[in-house]
Amino acid sequence: MLKVAIIGTGAIAPSHIKGYKEFSESCEIVALCDIYPEKAEKAAKEYDLNVNIYDDHQKLLESEDVDLVSVCTPPYTHAEISINSLNAGVHVIVEKPMASSLEECDAMNEAAKKSGKLLSVIAQNRFRTSMMKLKQVLDTELMGPIVHTQVDSFWWRGYSYYDLWWRGTWEKEGGGCTLNHAVHHIDILQWMKGMPSEITAVTSNTAHDNAEVEDISIAIGKYEDGSLAQITSSVVHHGEEQQLIFQGKNARVSAPWKVTASKSKENGFPEEDLELEEKLQKVYGELAEVEYEGHPGQIQDVLLAIQGKKELLVDGQQGRQTLELITAIYQAASLKETVKLPLTEESPFYTREGSLKNATYFFEKKNSVSNFSDTTITTGSDKA
Repeated sequence: MLKVAIIGTGAIAPSHIKGYKEFSESCEIVALCDIYPEKAEKAAKEYDLNVNIYDDHQKLLESEDVDLVSVCTPPYTHAEISINSLNAGVHVIVEKPMASSLEECDAMNEAAKKSGKLLSVIAQNRFRTSMMKLKQVLDTELMGPIVHTQVDSFWWRGYSYYDLWWRGTWEKEGGGCTLNHAVHHIDILQWMKGMPSEITAVTSNTAHDNAEVEDISIAIGKYEDGSLAQITSSVVHHGEEQQLIFQGKNARVSAPWKVTASKSKENGFPEEDLELEEKLQKVYGELAEVEYEGHPGQIQDVLLAIQGKKELLVDGQQGRQTLELITAIYQAASLKETVKLPLTEESPFYTREGSLKNATYFFEKKNSVSNFSDTTITTGSDKA
């Protein structure tokens, strides 16, 4: 029986608690930790957990015999807590985004390598039936080479969303909608299509002048084969219609699921390719449903990997690649340049300090422009 601790008992923690409870035959939650222990006590009572409560993750690691921790704290704390846990010989599941910088990602992956323990980064949308089936359809290559990918990560958040002390700050949240909302779709993009070779991007803050960060970004990724990926990240889109569309040479498929195929008439104009559409639809329809979706699916993946029954679907290297693509978007938009991938230690955004220094995002307020890169940030509670 694996012993589990959850560090950070804010808004995302219930997804982990409920996920672990799905697998009570394999694991049990033995401890909760939050810098405000009353929040942990409230969570323990709400979910009927017989656990020890801690207000410091180091105290937990020193006092508890745990096998696995879930790190559910604000992004700027992910690296420290994950590295300390790995060094203590504990497996780690860390919430998205993996860390505040590529430097921190590399340190986390190095700690996992040295400790021999598993590091998994939450990417729960990979574990949804629609995404698993779409990935398997793409893997058949029936569509032909992908020539264009459209990623619409459309969300809507009101003005007060950024009133929470750590949200909307470069120092604590690490970025805006590109990092903290589109991270799921960007992860799916790099999982299904791979990493582009270069990125061009523009960002803006159009409706949330109580935040330092962007509330919309538009990026274009170019691949070595010449294909393009169009990535829009937003918290200003009413209706929140989100989609990923893969345009192949022979057909188009997407999530939400839709398939359309065309073939050429003699004069080059299109006509519907019903045979290919039916073939793709048949492949999709025959694929199995996912038994556990979302967080439970990823938690099951980690539990099975700890037991040696499979490889992790989302390890620290996968988590780093997603952050690398997001970092490239910020670098391209901030410095108004096309950014070549992969990013190395030479990137001005490789470190957290570099990102804070170079993320020159502005928005207008009363006909003036404010630069928040030097703003003093106050401290406060864990993720709420």
